[in-house]
Amino acid sequence: MEQQTTGSGRTDTRVARFDAVIAGGGLAGLALALALRHGMGEEARIAVADPHFALPDPRSDDMRASAFAAGARRLLETVGVWEAVAHEAQPILAMDITDSKLGDAARPVFLSFEGEVEPGEPFAHMVPNALLQDAMLAAARAHDIALLPSGVASFEAGAGSMALSLSDGAKLAAPLLAACDGGRSRLRSLAGIATVGWPYGQSAIVLTVGHERDHEGRAIEHFLPAGPFAMLPLTGNRCSIVWTESTAKAAKLLALPRALLLDELEQRFGLELGTIEILDEPRAFPLGFQMARRFIDERFALVGDAAHTIHPIAGQGINMGLRDVAALAEVVTDAARLGLDIGGPDVLERYQRWRRFDTLAMGMATDGLNRLFAPHSDVVRLVRDVGLGLVDRLPTLKNHFIRDAAGLGGAAPGGQLLGGQVFGAQVPKLLRGEVL
Repeated sequence: MEQQTTGSGRTDTRVARFDAVIAGGGLAGLALALALRHGMGEEARIAVADPHFALPDPRSDDMRASAFAAGARRLLETVGVWEAVAHEAQPILAMDITDSKLGDAARPVFLSFEGEVEPGEPFAHMVPNALLQDAMLAAARAHDIALLPSGVASFEAGAGSMALSLSDGAKLAAPLLAACDGGRSRLRSLAGIATVGWPYGQSAIVLTVGHERDHEGRAIEHFLPAGPFAMLPLTGNRCSIVWTESTAKAAKLLALPRALLLDELEQRFGLELGTIEILDEPRAFPLGFQMARRFIDERFALVGDAAHTIHPIAGQGINMGLRDVAALAEVVTDAARLGLDIGGPDVLERYQRWRRFDTLAMGMATDGLNRLFAPHSDVVRLVRDVGLGLVDRLPTLKNHFIRDAAGLGGAAPGGQLLGGQVFGAQVPKLLRGEVL
């Protein structure tokens, strides 16, 4: 940051100028910083502002693992972080979906996904969140991305630039501010962007389980009356569990002694993988649907959970955020190469049109699935199970679902004319594994 001394001897802090400022140093924020660095080159001035960077050890303490679809993996590979996490990335080689009651003796598989999106490329990998976060942080440092140890306190758009004040008093200017500060985004509120949504009255209990037998890369999602119970394979004989219950029941379960909680877990996990043990401290996260009424404002864009949160029933939350990253990085990079204002209304409107349709479609799909598998009569259960069975017998439809879940489907609108140049494609370049 530049400084100058006034005639009275006082130091006047001048404005630090960047090409883009990202508020929030989580997975979405760091991924966006790396994607912009990849697209705009090493000369671009990129900053990520997050109070977490002020800690003596800013490494992540997130004990969860996430399913990264094939498109997200391609993005991570292209921006140079996949190699650092590949040793702990467990391929999901197959997925079985069951629908049963808790006390049922058998859990028939109504829908099964197997195969690859491309030869040698599984449709998803499970990766520990903390490992990926730390790899992104190291990559950001290596690529000279400014990691600012304070949050964005205020901002005001002006002609050609956004003026920002950080919580430590620093002043910044950039043509674009991206809010990646989570579902309770403070910046979204400061921008006056309203949201629409509702709580589900459910919480997801997340924990890691060790088991005797090899899972063989197979994920299982049991649809139980209280909600889905997902068993997601990790490296070694381990699984990540995402266990949905009513919020009240989840709190009671977490208050149980460990032995009793293990008994409850065994009822849902089953015996196929032998004896199980809980390997970490279970935590519960409240579930709901939320979507911003708009994804942009003047020189301002919402990305990831700041723009949308959805039910984890299809494991698409982090993947939706990375699709935002890929789309925003592409429209910004294309604009920069044409000498256009990267924070201009046409550029950001292109991003909004590209992402809102896909986001709304996925949000409504996950909301509909959650309601479809809520407790109903046996007649409703029979109808949905017949529907699952029909999908299982239609290879073309199954392949369509697999490619959409992998982030490779054509759910986004086509190119938009900007400055005489047609931008974009149905799937952002980074999700196709292409350079920007």
